[in-house]
Amino acid sequence: MKKIVLILITTSLLTACSGGEEIKPDRPLEDIYQDAYKEFNKKHYDDAAELFQTAEAQYPSSPWSADALVMMAYSRYVDKDFAGSILAIDRYMRFHPGHQDAPYMMYLRGMCYYRQVSDVRRDPGMSAYALQQFQQLVDRFPHSEYAENAKNKILILKNYIAGKVMYAAREDMQRENWASAITRLQSVVGTAQETVMTPEAMFRLTECYTAIGLPEQATGYAEMLRKNFPDNEWTKKLK
Repeated sequence: MKKIVLILITTSLLTACSGGEEIKPDRPLEDIYQDAYKEFNKKHYDDAAELFQTAEAQYPSSPWSADALVMMAYSRYVDKDFAGSILAIDRYMRFHPGHQDAPYMMYLRGMCYYRQVSDVRRDPGMSAYALQQFQQLVDRFPHSEYAENAKNKILILKNYIAGKVMYAAREDMQRENWASAITRLQSVVGTAQETVMTPEAMFRLTECYTAIGLPEQATGYAEMLRKNFPDNEWTKKLK
């Protein structure tokens, strides 16, 4: 995660204007920042986030406003206020899209969704959001220090989502809802080929097509399984 560094801000950077009128904040920016980092270091993350928010709101034109949003978002994140963190990240990306910390903020937004992923039996909405954020990071900043970690998270999430589909497909098979099971299993084979679920999906497709009396299709998936995963445990289960 982002390294926390106490920034000493000179008074020459504290003047900000909006619409031609001078903003008259309650306190100097340096004082707000110092108090914010003190609260953060004491693990009073909610108080720290509020102070970073005050710094950004009272000095929106300061060179440090982007950093204030970064620290606000991170404070909310470590406090497990993921919704609050995402709001701060959205504001940051709206007003500072070209800032040096943009890759980190995209990664942090992905982590906000990633930390909320539940087990495979529940709705995978958060996993889809997380996958989208990490993929955007890799696409926009492929050489970022966060890109490799994002790629690992993408693979984990794809396996998670494929696992959710497989869980539903197995339930369909138990109810002998073959058409629905086949549709789900084909989606795993077609769109999640790099996941660990693919061999099982191919095996289950042979079972589904055998059950509905289509041996040619069943044989086709069996051969596909043997060719692509010759040593896999699911291949060994083929008759």
